[in-house]
Amino acid sequence: MALTSNDTVLTEAFGPSQGTALRLKQAFMVVAGIVALALFAKIKIPMWPVPITMGTFAVLTIGAAYGPRLGLTTILGYLIIGALGFDVFAGSSAEAFGLTYMMGGTGGYLVGYVLATLALGFAARAGWDRSVLMMALAMLIGNALIYLPGLAWLGVLYGWDQPILQWGLTPFLIGDALKLTLAALLVPAVWKLVGDARK
Repeated sequence: MALTSNDTVLTEAFGPSQGTALRLKQAFMVVAGIVALALFAKIKIPMWPVPITMGTFAVLTIGAAYGPRLGLTTILGYLIIGALGFDVFAGSSAEAFGLTYMMGGTGGYLVGYVLATLALGFAARAGWDRSVLMMALAMLIGNALIYLPGLAWLGVLYGWDQPILQWGLTPFLIGDALKLTLAALLVPAVWKLVGDARK
């Protein structure tokens, strides 16, 4: 399926589609998305070798459900709130927050969040979110776009002679596979529910 921007994304399938009511719906979706990103970032599920954090699940799912424009607005809003010092990131706390936290080891992954949100948004706009297989492929691409700048920034900060992959990639692969599977099943399932409701 080609990446042509013509399909409706999930958030456009319900509610108002024009005028002031649409703008209010979009504003609500952005606020709800930022809240969801902040809440999911703090969820940690015990897992080997490291706990699963649900932040990337929220990023990828919101990207697919919102589309590129609304998704980008939401993820940038989330990052701005984090930059202002609010405790919205997975590892942020009263001791480590704001731009100081964002410029640390997590910084590259946060850049990746923006890239992944856009990628999932364009994939959804192309209709990939209606199929489990295509959604899984989109999720894999999105996850790779999170890791690439994340690992690159770790290399810049700590040096390429360090075990960058062992720090920033391999411990998270099992958890990521589970999250990607869940997201790839969830979005097409919601589309099916929307279709059934319209029958």
